[in-house]
Amino acid sequence: MAVPAFLLFAVFFLYPLSQGIWMSLTDWDGISRANFIGLRNFFDFFKDSRAIADIKNTLIFALGSAPLLNLVGLGYALLMNGKFKGKGIARVMIYLPAIISPLIMGYIWYMLLQPDRGFVFHALDLIGKSSLLGNWLGDYTACMVVLVLVNVWQYAGMTMVIYLAGLQSIPDELYESAKIDGAGFWDSFRYVTMPMLLPSIRINVVTNIIGSLAVFDIVMALTDGGPGYATETLSIYIMRMCYGSKTGYSTAVAIIMFFIILIPVMISMRLTREKE
Repeated sequence: MAVPAFLLFAVFFLYPLSQGIWMSLTDWDGISRANFIGLRNFFDFFKDSRAIADIKNTLIFALGSAPLLNLVGLGYALLMNGKFKGKGIARVMIYLPAIISPLIMGYIWYMLLQPDRGFVFHALDLIGKSSLLGNWLGDYTACMVVLVLVNVWQYAGMTMVIYLAGLQSIPDELYESAKIDGAGFWDSFRYVTMPMLLPSIRINVVTNIIGSLAVFDIVMALTDGGPGYATETLSIYIMRMCYGSKTGYSTAVAIIMFFIILIPVMISMRLTREKE
């Protein structure tokens, strides 16, 4: 009975993975015949200062985006788990950005944040604070902050939905019992809510780490990796190397990226393992 599932797994994962490993050991340019060159692509990667800078950008983005996504998503979930009028509409409005293409979302924010002509500039200009916007595209720190905040704004709703499902699965009897024992809000949150949310935390942490480390669309739309290559991420670097007739090299970088993502995912799964 497991044979059909194994065949699908082999065709769509094991075979492409094995082909990718072989391709990473060649100098294939995507057209001509590939020649075996061993581990040269991997050595060349770690000698490329641009590639090392891209790893740094990717990690900085992930360190800013993944924790914020979980914190904001959990805050939204706690708020939306309450009882108030218009709760359904509020949930839809929070989740709505997640269904829009990140490329389109990036272009929307690009137009909003344009200095001298964007909507945010004119809104700030009405209150005499237009100088606060500045030329964010020309500053590395400002670019990274905007990229993280836009990504969090778009996907916090998706994180919220998973946390909300976890909150609604917690029996009310646990909170009533804790209240009888004298537990306040923070005690109930620490000793009842958080332990019962571990499955949801695990899902969100893993998916947010993977999404943040593999970021591509939002960076391409907002900064195109600029100024220069200052905000270029590893995913964009792989794409540019592949279209730059370095298919074998870009495949090697993709394998390196796979392990860069795998390590924090395994650590987070270990730390969020369910306990009795």
